[in-house]
Amino acid sequence: MPPEPFLSRAARWLTFASAVAIVFSIAVSQIFLALALAALLLSGEKLRLPRIWLPLGLFMLGTLISLAFSGDPVAGLPQVRKFYVFSELLVVYSALRDSRMIRWLFLTWAGFASITAIRGFVQFANKIQEAHRLGRDFYTYYVSERITGFMSHWNTFAAQEMFALLMLAAFLFFAPGARRRTWIWILCAALMSFAAFLGMTRAVWIGIAVGGVYLLWFWKRWFVAAIPVVLVLAFLLSPHGIRERFTSLVRPQKDVDSNQFRVVTARTGLVMIARHPFLGLGPEGVKLHFDDYVPADIPRPLPTGWYGHLHSIYLHYAAERGIPTALMLMWMLGLILYDFLRGLRSLPPGRSDRRFLLHGGVAVLLATLAEGFFELNLGDSEVLTMFLVVVACGYLALEKDVFGAA
Repeated sequence: MPPEPFLSRAARWLTFASAVAIVFSIAVSQIFLALALAALLLSGEKLRLPRIWLPLGLFMLGTLISLAFSGDPVAGLPQVRKFYVFSELLVVYSALRDSRMIRWLFLTWAGFASITAIRGFVQFANKIQEAHRLGRDFYTYYVSERITGFMSHWNTFAAQEMFALLMLAAFLFFAPGARRRTWIWILCAALMSFAAFLGMTRAVWIGIAVGGVYLLWFWKRWFVAAIPVVLVLAFLLSPHGIRERFTSLVRPQKDVDSNQFRVVTARTGLVMIARHPFLGLGPEGVKLHFDDYVPADIPRPLPTGWYGHLHSIYLHYAAERGIPTALMLMWMLGLILYDFLRGLRSLPPGRSDRRFLLHGGVAVLLATLAEGFFELNLGDSEVLTMFLVVVACGYLALEKDVFGAA
């Protein structure tokens, strides 16, 4: 067999570097992405995209049309520049066609996310000390000053831990190599779980629960019955601040962890959609014109919260880019789910890397959809990058020339 050309090998390793660096730094990841793209183009290797290219392309086209007909196209250019992130799907699916490297990509995620989790623990301890120094109630202080790991925001950090955790769980449950050095991966899973727990991001808790139940159901179904017991024990044994965060899911405190601002964003988003159903307000239009669409019966000042987006992928993309463009995104997500579930049904019994990647991909997708009711998670470049890596590797698992028939 002739040696692999240098540029092809470089494209593969640069793609790997981009995919794993995202856990630490979006800037470093995107630098490696640019280098991977350049190496891939110069290598002469075939450029590949999974079959979601059509709804993804229509989503991008709808974004450009919405931008062109918006009142301020220049303001929406950041969302067009974000198209660059979708290159991750191209380079992973084209260059990372090595089953061992794909397996180690997700194990590297687990290792890096565990290091990030430890950094989060240090931040948590510092925040306890800071709240004490300021003489403030810890929970009230911490809700607006949560741990972020190496990221700039706690939602990004928590979602990254969620993705890495679900993929590691899928590896432990379904991969053939999971029985080697199991204690290391269980330790990583414990660190990531605890970091997500301390992060107090409720939407991520819901996402982990949905994705985790899916994985447990297809691993050992009787474990699903134990989940309520585990949740009750976790609530009872948690510190006071964590219990308050659990309680806030159904009984929030006004101006501390209230969900009222989400009611405002949802109602405002529905008004935007009703007035601009086909093209939306244009990229970045929700942030720029939010106050203009708040229903008149909502009292001012508005409840404490972030009003830069609608905290829902379903409402936000419809309000910003129009219902047809939002439906293209839903088509893409639905197609991914259909393809992965169909691929799982065709697999022979037993553990395999294909089973691990497809189950992990479904778990990540379900978690993303669940969290997406409460956060604009796919609007976050770091989260979107990790999501695209999972999707690309799931589609690679459908290809027998990458993983063989097993």
